[in-house]
Amino acid sequence: MSEQLAISARPAGRQTGTALYVAVVAFLTYASVYAFRKPFTVATFEGISFLGIPYQTLLIISQVIGYMGSKFAGIKLIAELKQSGRWKTAMILIGAAWISLLFFALVPAPFGMIFLLINGFSLGFMWGIVFSYVEGRRTTDFIGSTMAVSFIFAGGFTRSVAKWLMLEWSVSEKWMPFMTGLVFIVPIMLLFLMLEKIPAPTSEDVRERTARVPLDKSGRKQLLRRFGGGLIVITITYSFLTVMRDVRDNYMANMWNEIGYGNDAGIFARSESSISISVLALMALLVLVRRNLTAFRLIHVVIAAGFLLAGVSSCLFVNGRLNGALWMQLTGLGLYMAYIPFNCIFFERLIATFKIAGNVGFLIYLADAYGYLGSVSVMLGKSFLDLKLNWSGFFSHGVILLSVIGIAGTVASLYYFNNKFKQQNL
Repeated sequence: MSEQLAISARPAGRQTGTALYVAVVAFLTYASVYAFRKPFTVATFEGISFLGIPYQTLLIISQVIGYMGSKFAGIKLIAELKQSGRWKTAMILIGAAWISLLFFALVPAPFGMIFLLINGFSLGFMWGIVFSYVEGRRTTDFIGSTMAVSFIFAGGFTRSVAKWLMLEWSVSEKWMPFMTGLVFIVPIMLLFLMLEKIPAPTSEDVRERTARVPLDKSGRKQLLRRFGGGLIVITITYSFLTVMRDVRDNYMANMWNEIGYGNDAGIFARSESSISISVLALMALLVLVRRNLTAFRLIHVVIAAGFLLAGVSSCLFVNGRLNGALWMQLTGLGLYMAYIPFNCIFFERLIATFKIAGNVGFLIYLADAYGYLGSVSVMLGKSFLDLKLNWSGFFSHGVILLSVIGIAGTVASLYYFNNKFKQQNL
């Protein structure tokens, strides 16, 4: 088979069923990936620190450094990803991530940092691999949004599973990450086999969204020359967004503890599930917008609205006008309204609008690499500068700053790409 995506023809009546099937499988697959990545953050490792830094913070930083490394590597590897052998690659990476959690349980602190770094590096490629199965379809907005909200839901659900193992089965903090992975190892293998059964995009998909092909070095350089200015603006905006989203995701347990929900194992699943449903409903509506340029503009509006919601709710919280639980949910909703489009439909519609020969993976990993570089920098800065803000205080003030930067960057991006489209169609 050619490395270009195979084109199939299917009756229109089957397309809705196919989209639902693909969306559910992609959602469950990436949700299962999170079982190997995030549950360890439920453990606080109280009383353990090195160089004056809490062990939990060192572990989170180590994993994020590994994750960041995979994003820089993925700029090339995911851009050049071929269809054949994707599931084998995925299984090797999941296996490496899970075994690293076994060694994490076996070695004494602080050597667990090494294995959390390996875990993060292995899992950082998984988004690009899974998304390669679903891009380039007329229903990708719905499928991609469903897949993207999986990490909101999964972040809460897998943490609740981890907390349940600790509370009900007396699993220790060190063994909890590996045991959570054990719960999900068979399901994720089956789910990747189901991804392999997904039908190829139809001829109508390709005509409307363009064929998705591996992007070699010369193709990547050409794309950067063509849209470099806009991609720089988006990458800077996304970097600040990633920092705040990552702080919330990694230190969610700490913040819930600080606002009085430390003994509620289900708070993670409840709060994140409601956010997931809200964001999915909003993003899925974009599938109804067939004209790519119109959808691309609307995505900018949704992102700006997300920044605004996160900023306003944090201002109210800081000034004592919003309770902690509602603040966590509204801020999470706003951040994910901005974050999720970058991980699925923003670059999907960018490629379709400008008829770019390539794939979404390259653009996502380019933005992600610098986003996680920013996240690591902030974590290291807070730790080594010994800032005294608690996590909820640090996060709330950071989101206020982010909202200003994010709205400005989104407006600049919309202006840039509108002009590019006008120039292309003169």
